[in-house]
Amino acid sequence: MEFFTLSLLNGLAYGLMLFMLSAGLTLVFSMMGVLNLAHASFYMLGAYLAYSLTQWLGFWAALVLAPVAVGLLGAGFEKFVLRRIHAHGHIAEMLVTFGLNSVLVELVQLVWGRGPVDYRIPAGLEGPLFSLWGTPFPAYRGFMVLVALAMLGGLWLVLARTRIGLVVQAALTHPDAVQALGHNVPRVFMGVFAGGAALAGLAGVVGGNAFVTEPGMAATVGSVVFVVVVVGGMGSLKGAFLASLLVGMLQTLAVGIDAPVLGWLVDTGTWGDALWRIKVSQIAPLLPYLLLVIVLLARPHGLWGRRAD
Repeated sequence: MEFFTLSLLNGLAYGLMLFMLSAGLTLVFSMMGVLNLAHASFYMLGAYLAYSLTQWLGFWAALVLAPVAVGLLGAGFEKFVLRRIHAHGHIAEMLVTFGLNSVLVELVQLVWGRGPVDYRIPAGLEGPLFSLWGTPFPAYRGFMVLVALAMLGGLWLVLARTRIGLVVQAALTHPDAVQALGHNVPRVFMGVFAGGAALAGLAGVVGGNAFVTEPGMAATVGSVVFVVVVVGGMGSLKGAFLASLLVGMLQTLAVGIDAPVLGWLVDTGTWGDALWRIKVSQIAPLLPYLLLVIVLLARPHGLWGRRAD
C-alpha cells in the first residue's frame, strides 16, 4: 500500500510536468497545424535561464522571468521565421522547427557548457512535505503539482472565460470569419505560439532542478512528450492531460517494481533464462512507446482525438 500510494503521488507530479510540456505543443498544433519539433528545446532553455536567473535574482524571480523570456523568443520566431514559411506547407514548418531545435541545443552548449549545471531546489522547498508510513514525500514534488494545477486552471480560465480565449477558439475553426470581424489572426497565432513556448519554459523552471539540467534533457523528454500528445489525441487538451497522467503514473509505478517481467515463464534454456531475468523496472523507459503502439493499433486518432474526415 505504501509503495502504491507514493508511486501514484510521484507519478502525479511527473505526469503534471509532462502536461505542462504537452499543453503548449497541443495548443500550437490545434491552432496552427504546426508540429513544433523545437518544443522540448524551449523546456531546456527555460531550465538553463532559470539556473542563471536564480544565481542573480533568486528562484522566485526566475519562476516568472524565465518563462516570459522563452515566450518572447517563441513570439519572435513565429513572427520573423515561421510565419514567412507557413505558405510552403507543414513539411517546411517541421524542418524549420527542427533547425531551431539544433540551434538552441548548440547555443546552450556554447553558453553553459556540455555538462550538467548545478541548478538546485530552492532552500525553502527542501525536505519532506509529509510522510506516509515513515516514507517522506518531497516538498518540491508537491510544489510541482501546485504549479501544474495552477497552470491548468489559468489555461482553462483564459480559454473558456475571457474574450481572448473566445477569439482563440474561434480562430481555430473559422480564421477567415475572425479576420473579417477585425481581429488580427496572425497576431493571435503569434500569441498562441508564444504561450506554448512559455508553458514549456515554465516546465523547465520547475523540472530542471528536480531532474537534471544538461544539454541532452530536450532529447530525453521530447520523445515522451510526443508520445503523450499522440496517445491523448493530436490537438486535444483533455487528451493531453489524461495521457500525461497515464504515462507519468505508468512509468513511476514500473520503476519501483523489481519483479521479473516473465516470472511465470519456466526455464527453457539460455533464451528463456535471459527473458526471465528482465525486470519490470528495466523496461520502464519503454512502456510509453509500447503504450503508443497499442493505442495507434486500437485508435489511430488517439484516445480522445477526433477521427479525421
